[in-house]
Amino acid sequence: MLYRCSYTSPLGDIILVGTTDYLTHLNFFGQKHFLYGLNIVPTECEDLKFFRYVKTWLNIYFSGIKPNFDIPIKPFGTDFQKSIWNVLSEINYGECVSYSDIAEKADFDSCYCRAVATAVSKNPILIIIPCHRVISSNGSLSGYVAGVEKKKKLLDLELSYPLSKPIIAF
Repeated sequence: MLYRCSYTSPLGDIILVGTTDYLTHLNFFGQKHFLYGLNIVPTECEDLKFFRYVKTWLNIYFSGIKPNFDIPIKPFGTDFQKSIWNVLSEINYGECVSYSDIAEKADFDSCYCRAVATAVSKNPILIIIPCHRVISSNGSLSGYVAGVEKKKKLLDLELSYPLSKPIIAF
């Protein structure tokens, strides 16, 4: 059974979806690909113990500190998407990589960059699977399903993106 609850972050309202043991979705309300891959309506459950655990992680994260514990996740997606999301999960807090870096790390050549970018955009567990840490090879902040301003604020929170660099949104 899947459950859902909301979380109010400094960047806007978030919906959490998961079971009593793992998270399947963490989305900002109004983002592109909202609740991607979910074909049932989860049951509302604001006081689920597991969601309190996830909210604790988010509270720590939004305070500007790297949480020192992991959230069990089980994202819905294709094998290719999951392979890309696994690589995203390996990006260190406060670091940025390019789409071509992701393709290379996933053992795909550079001609797969567009497919990699599409898989990144379908990431159903934002922040925890840190797709906001992926930038264009020219250093610009291209696309983020929750909006480039949220991406910049997440990167600023992690102190990984110099404030002096201009934002170039496509």
